[in-house]
Amino acid sequence: MPIQMETPALAPGVEDIIEHFLTEKLRKTGAKGYVIGLSGGVDSAVVLRLAVRAVGRENVLALMMPDNESPGQDLLDAKELCDIEGVSNTTIDITGVVAAFSEALGKKVDRQDLANIKARVRMAFLYCHARQDERLVLGTSNKSELLIGYFTKYGDGGADLEPIGDLYKTQVCRLAERIKIPKTIRDKQPSAGLWKGQTDEKDIGMPYDRLDLILKGIELALDEGIIEKDTGISVDDVRRITEMVRLSSHKRKFPAVVKIGFRTPGLDWRDGDEDI
Repeated sequence: MPIQMETPALAPGVEDIIEHFLTEKLRKTGAKGYVIGLSGGVDSAVVLRLAVRAVGRENVLALMMPDNESPGQDLLDAKELCDIEGVSNTTIDITGVVAAFSEALGKKVDRQDLANIKARVRMAFLYCHARQDERLVLGTSNKSELLIGYFTKYGDGGADLEPIGDLYKTQVCRLAERIKIPKTIRDKQPSAGLWKGQTDEKDIGMPYDRLDLILKGIELALDEGIIEKDTGISVDDVRRITEMVRLSSHKRKFPAVVKIGFRTPGLDWRDGDEDI
C-alpha cells in the first residue's frame, strides 16, 4: 500500500527559534555558558552548532567521552567538528570508571545495564563541568527518542535543556543539512555507540522514517487503523510503538510526589518554570 502520510516537515526558521531559546536561557539564568556531550553523531553536532551560533564559541564547552567500545571514527568526527566550530573541548576516556562500577556491583553486568552505566557516567562528568564552570548542560535527545523512551533515565536523559527535543529524528537530519553539518556525520548510521555493532534502528526495530510516520500519527491523535491506512505500516507495528510511548511516560515526567501540602513540587507548584 503506498504511503500517503509524509514524514514531519521542517518549518522555516526552526534554527532561529532554537538559537533564541538558547540565548534567552543564559540571560534568564545567569549561567556563563553551555556544556555538551559530543558523540560524533548528527544530534549532538546540530546542538553544538546551534549553541555556538546562539551564544558564541567562547561560551560552549564540548566533552567527548569514549570508552573502549566506542567507534574510533566517532571521536575523530567529534574532534573535527570542535576544530570547525572553534570550541574548547576535553576528551575523557570513561573505560576505567565504567569498569569500576561493574566491579563494585559484584556480579555479572549484562549489556543493557552496562550501556545505562556508561550513559550515567557521562551525565556525571557533564554536571561536574557544569557546576565548576557555572554552565548549563545541553541534552541532545530528539523528539523520536524522547517519545519512545529511547534514552537512559538520568543518563543521556539528564540535562538542563533539550534544544532539539521537539524535532523528530528525520527533522533533525533535514536541519543538519540546512545548517551544513559535515556530510560524514550526516551520512552515518545512527548509533549511540554503546556496544560494537549497535545501531538505533536495529534496537527500535524499524527505520526512523517509518517510526516518525507512526509518531506523527500518534501526535495527531489518529486511530491506529487510520495510521495503518495512511502510512502502509502494519497495525501491529503501530500498536508496538504506541505501547513504547505509553510505557516510557515515566521517563518524561518529574518523579511522582505524594500530594500532602497545599502546593506540591512537580504537580501544582510550578511557578517560575518560564525562567529556567
